[in-house]
Amino acid sequence: MEKTLFTLFLGLFIFSAALNFLLLKWTRTLEGKNDVNSNESRWSDDYKPAIGGISFFIVFLIAFLVYFFLFNDHSLSLVSTEMGFIAAVVLGFFTGLVDDTFNMVPWLKFIAQMTCGVILVLADVNIDLFGVYALDAFLTIFWTIAVMNSINMLDNMDGITTIASIGILLSAGVCALPLDMTSIFFILICGGIIASLFGFLLFNWNPAKMFMGDTGSQLLGALLAGVGVVFFWNNENIILDHHWYSKAAIVLTAFVIPIADSITVTINRLKRGQSPFLGGRDHTTHHLSYAGLSDRQVALVYVAIAGLSMLLISMLNFLNDQFLIIYIAGLLTYSFLIITFLYSTTMWKKSKSKFETTQLSSQT
Repeated sequence: MEKTLFTLFLGLFIFSAALNFLLLKWTRTLEGKNDVNSNESRWSDDYKPAIGGISFFIVFLIAFLVYFFLFNDHSLSLVSTEMGFIAAVVLGFFTGLVDDTFNMVPWLKFIAQMTCGVILVLADVNIDLFGVYALDAFLTIFWTIAVMNSINMLDNMDGITTIASIGILLSAGVCALPLDMTSIFFILICGGIIASLFGFLLFNWNPAKMFMGDTGSQLLGALLAGVGVVFFWNNENIILDHHWYSKAAIVLTAFVIPIADSITVTINRLKRGQSPFLGGRDHTTHHLSYAGLSDRQVALVYVAIAGLSMLLISMLNFLNDQFLIIYIAGLLTYSFLIITFLYSTTMWKKSKSKFETTQLSSQT
């Protein structure tokens, strides 16, 4: 099975790269039109088409069809978990598509994100933390909205959201080991999206030729929220006694990049009396740039964080139970240090001074 999955991954990577190349060529034949919010939220002032999400969606559908026709043993039916997961991701894609096309009003976008969470709950992709259905359902919906927004907010500099998403999905793949037929649906979907992200990264790495847009970030947000529930919140395959502290440690480690960025932006904007949900050039990525790093160096910092997070999660497969508590404490400490480091970049003298100068120039 491993050989079949590798061949499928390689084929989807090549397909994704070719598709993005064709989409980029196609957009160059059209008259470009800048996003109305580009000056507020995009780091680059140059027009670049936000079409990467299209390739994600097509590869997602291909991966699903491969599962349905080659690996599905439910005749012509799918279990509710699979159907709900697919529905949430599809809704996420069309939410982003409408937002990219018509600049969706925030409350309508929020309702769509909340609906994605409700769908996951109804499909039994539900966080098991409190042992009380209503509380766990509320947490799942909140988690879905938070992930969809954090992935969207993180899409502000070349390659960053792509890197973070690849890291999370590879960590999920580690948590899916050993491979078996019970997890083949999520393995195929995650593997397909990883392949599409690598194919997209060829054009999204600095200097980027295209962005994923809300079409891509909302699809990824819904997918990562569901994957997070299955492989990090509820996965007792990697930890038999999966308590609240181990859940917190693994979730924080896997999602440390979007969590750190969202926390940083939310705290700093509230301190300035601004809404956390508007676009701006005050993300952790931007402050690393203000501090003197090039855009490519910023991306490499996030590659290192994503890679280290995945490595730390993969070590769970080799730990004895007697060392588990100590290692979980180590994961929590690691997550705290990464979040503190990324938040502290906004306090660095050079970074803070450059940001304030940028704010003043944008107001005049």
